[in-house]
Amino acid sequence: MTFSGFLNRLADTDLNVWIDSLTPTLIENWDNTNDGNLPKFLKALNNLPDIKTKHIKLSENIIEIGHPDEICNSQREQLLESLKALMPWRKGPFKLFGILIDSEWQSWMKWNRIEPHLSDLTNRLILDVGSGNGYYMLKMLNANAKITAGVDPSLLSTCQFLAIQKYLNAPNAAVMPLTMENVKPNLETFDTVFSMGVLYHRKSPFDHIAELKSALRPGGELVIETLVIHGDENSVLVPVNRYSVMNNIYFLPSSKALKNWIMKAGFEDVKIVDESYTTIKEQRATEWKLGTSLSDYLDPNDPKLTVEGHPAPLRATIIAKKPYGQTKLPRYKLS
Repeated sequence: MTFSGFLNRLADTDLNVWIDSLTPTLIENWDNTNDGNLPKFLKALNNLPDIKTKHIKLSENIIEIGHPDEICNSQREQLLESLKALMPWRKGPFKLFGILIDSEWQSWMKWNRIEPHLSDLTNRLILDVGSGNGYYMLKMLNANAKITAGVDPSLLSTCQFLAIQKYLNAPNAAVMPLTMENVKPNLETFDTVFSMGVLYHRKSPFDHIAELKSALRPGGELVIETLVIHGDENSVLVPVNRYSVMNNIYFLPSSKALKNWIMKAGFEDVKIVDESYTTIKEQRATEWKLGTSLSDYLDPNDPKLTVEGHPAPLRATIIAKKPYGQTKLPRYKLS
């Protein structure tokens, strides 16, 4: 699988310093994957019909690429079969040539909460950590970002984006099967770094925040969106077993505690810009994501609790700036 078009775009930006380390890492991660589903994903991508379109609407809640009149019935069946082979679709929704991919998450709801608080994304170099299939990256492109680089270890997410990219043809965007550990250390080049829905999966949240900071240029903007709980500056939930059925959840701080963590990491102008409960309107099972979803993860007798008895999913977004120069914690005089 090639990312040559995207790498060529990086060559014309300050991210050209990333190319030498990024190129072999992409090849190694792709060639050495142990995901047994990859042959099925690649077959689906190879079976996508060849169609050209100029009908692209990234501004709406449903990202729309292609018009139904641009394909015949056989192409539509071929496209539908390939897209179904790339299930489950967790982020979206998308509409490709009239085919609605009704994803599990109505991702526009999160974007509409966050977008008004962002700095102008025009001509920005953006890193989206845990990007999924790139829904938010396309929103960033719509906001005139120069480069949107998505990293996500899920090969399914990469392949879903490649399916969309076949018809979008936007070489300044890519979802890559990488983790933050694969990003060049101390790159300090991105104008904006997003981490949405990642922090609570990390065993060391401070290490994650430090990784994000190292990718940002001085003066750059950090956007963290994560699960939180109600509480004061010292409130943190560490689920011993599962949280909302998930077993890979480690730290759920209060918004105030998370703000302190980010300040402790050396950021300034740290603001809690949103705090919202996840609802079954925003996350639910569909024909594109079968099986269980949020309604199955909540206590049927009390939707304010998870099935384990923890507080129901509450998500907060914090935006902060990486300062110019070295920041120091205040020193106190001991008597």
